[in-house]
Amino acid sequence: MSTLLYSVIGFLLLLVIGIAAYFLTARKYQSSSTVANSYDQWTLDGILEFYWGEHIHLGHYGSPPRSKDFLAAKSDFVHYMAKWGGLDKLPPATTVLDVGCGIGGSSRILARDYGFAVTGITLSPIQVKRAVELTPEGLNVQFAVDDAMALSFPDASFDVVWSIEAGPHMPDKAVFAFELMRVLKPGGVLVVADWNQRDDRQKPLNFWEKPVMGQLLAQWSHPAFSSIEGLDELLAATELVEGEVITADWTQETLPSWFDSIWQGVARPGGLVRFGLSGFIKSVREVPTLLLMRLAFGAGLCRFGMFRAVRANGSTELMDRNFAFPKSLKLG
Repeated sequence: MSTLLYSVIGFLLLLVIGIAAYFLTARKYQSSSTVANSYDQWTLDGILEFYWGEHIHLGHYGSPPRSKDFLAAKSDFVHYMAKWGGLDKLPPATTVLDVGCGIGGSSRILARDYGFAVTGITLSPIQVKRAVELTPEGLNVQFAVDDAMALSFPDASFDVVWSIEAGPHMPDKAVFAFELMRVLKPGGVLVVADWNQRDDRQKPLNFWEKPVMGQLLAQWSHPAFSSIEGLDELLAATELVEGEVITADWTQETLPSWFDSIWQGVARPGGLVRFGLSGFIKSVREVPTLLLMRLAFGAGLCRFGMFRAVRANGSTELMDRNFAFPKSLKLG
């Protein structure tokens, strides 16, 4: 056989092995422990931080989107979100809870550029350790391991509750919504950025959308995505919201992030030297999921939802964990 034929056979064999490994090593959600373990591993090896920087979330590329440095777009996202939520008008020393803080990138910006007193929480002890290492002395930020499904803070603890892309990891979106509102002080502001699925109550998923959505859930420890409409309803159902929940769709503003995240591996080949062959394989393994994310968000299967709610000036005695939501509310 010719050298070319051997090369083709070798390539096809590697492709088959790679595809098999992709499906066989899925990180399916089982409990909060699987989420914590996934982030522990992503943080320990340093690959995610090398390519994505301090912000383990998408970037904001403007409206309409324009070419922008990947890491700069991520930092810009925090400022766009703060302005959209009206946080730029709040005074220094405003207390903020950053739910799903990762390694603290957003928490540090909120403390450094806005003068807020920030508490960042995550399920991952390794993320907390790294967040502390990256935080300069004198910055009013602290980090802790905590579970957003059962926050350890008393009712009415914070002026602002902030969360970026943590929602998909939450197994019960109603409990998540309640916990976010519960720890807000009366008059306090909730600002959330979330990966959302199209509302399948209005338009059910079709033959190709179901397997794509299945992979997006299985690969990154996601039990489910809410829809923008569904999470809006769940926040309102807590009966802790003053007026209406404000929502927005930032899909187009954030869409370039998916291809840019893949391009980092090409534009920054130093990662191959730094992390070796195993690091290269781990990085390449994530490419199919990133491409599926781009497909899903570009085709309308997924949307990037923004949520703003103000805590009503009612009773702050809300510690009943058996808070009942209307049975008519089905997660979309």
